[in-house]
Amino acid sequence: MSNVTPQTSEPVPAKKKLQNIAAQAYQRAWDAKNRGEKIGWCASNFPQEIAETLDIPVVYPENQAAAIAAKGGGLRMCEHAESLGYSNDICAYARISLSYADIKHCEEMDMPQPDFLLCCNNICNCMIKWYENIAYELHIPLILIDIPFKNDYDTDDATVRYIKAQFDDAFTHLAEITGRSYSEERFKEVCEISQRTGRAWLKAAEYCQYQPSPMNGFDLFNHMAVAVCARGRLEAAEAFEQLCEEMEHNIQEQQSTYRGEEKYRVLFEGIACWPYLRATSTPLKEQGINVTATVYATAFGVIYQNSDEMMRAYSYVPNCVSLERAADMRIDVGRQNHIDGAVIHVNRSCKLWSGIMPEIERRIRHELNIPTVTFDGDQADPRGFSEAQYVTRIEALTEIMAANKAAAHKGGL
Repeated sequence: MSNVTPQTSEPVPAKKKLQNIAAQAYQRAWDAKNRGEKIGWCASNFPQEIAETLDIPVVYPENQAAAIAAKGGGLRMCEHAESLGYSNDICAYARISLSYADIKHCEEMDMPQPDFLLCCNNICNCMIKWYENIAYELHIPLILIDIPFKNDYDTDDATVRYIKAQFDDAFTHLAEITGRSYSEERFKEVCEISQRTGRAWLKAAEYCQYQPSPMNGFDLFNHMAVAVCARGRLEAAEAFEQLCEEMEHNIQEQQSTYRGEEKYRVLFEGIACWPYLRATSTPLKEQGINVTATVYATAFGVIYQNSDEMMRAYSYVPNCVSLERAADMRIDVGRQNHIDGAVIHVNRSCKLWSGIMPEIERRIRHELNIPTVTFDGDQADPRGFSEAQYVTRIEALTEIMAANKAAAHKGGL
């Protein structure tokens, strides 16, 4: 008998599992493409249940653009798109994607070229022209689900019926394009998994309400790629559930993925500056500031119980809702997660998101009685961000939050 004790392998942390799931999504598409199967490019908030039910691999240009920008290739790709005649006033994600469709290679991140496109304008109408241009240049079909912008607080029944008709039509057209067959049983299974994933993802984000938070808020930006590309896959649900377990462990052990003392808690409003993740996170850490609230990352937790609720859920994406609902989303998550201030990214790329920010900022300050600062930037084009401006704004915010805490402490004595 051997005296060697078998070594117990260390469990794989949720962070690593989530990274692997995101990588596997691209690999599945490459494998399918190499087998001669059709694959698509898909907008991040297009109903993922459609492609998943038909077992058709899709990849996400927004995820690719963010990765390219984070790895330093954003400027080069944006400039190539501009050399093709695209204005630098349009979304940097669009410019990177249009550039990639033309070049068909990027050293920072490659993904297979599409045979069809799945587009949904609940994010913005720039998405429509972006995908229409790719469809035209590559001579491939485009399936569009139009979700109207809502001036009312809630989505009415007529809009639900309008979206549902397009949802059903998208199933039919995609099946025709790919030769795949629809299965009601498989659709129900995908919806159940998607809900399990969405609930776990939103629950993970909710752990930020604990003081101190068991999570570095920038982790939400890193993990959300899986909420975009793999909500209907069982491994994504299991990984997010494990992430929740790890957060509960951190709470019990008084640990956190945030390194340092959490002196202040803030809402980070808007899309991350992917070319400047370190430049935006480091000044916060130096001041003891943790991001405990955001509506961007959690926008990809789509929760519903039936088909009507599904259509409404896809119509409540942050860029598709009324000013009143948009403000309440920020105020509610800020209140729940006990923020001391807010950092608001005025994103040159996302004009729809940033255009309402002056009024959103005013309402956040008024309702939560907290200081706010804005900074200029861009989600993928590095030319729109000034590190010096950002650092100065964070220092100013810290001074006000410190004064407020000191006044509150004095008043409580």
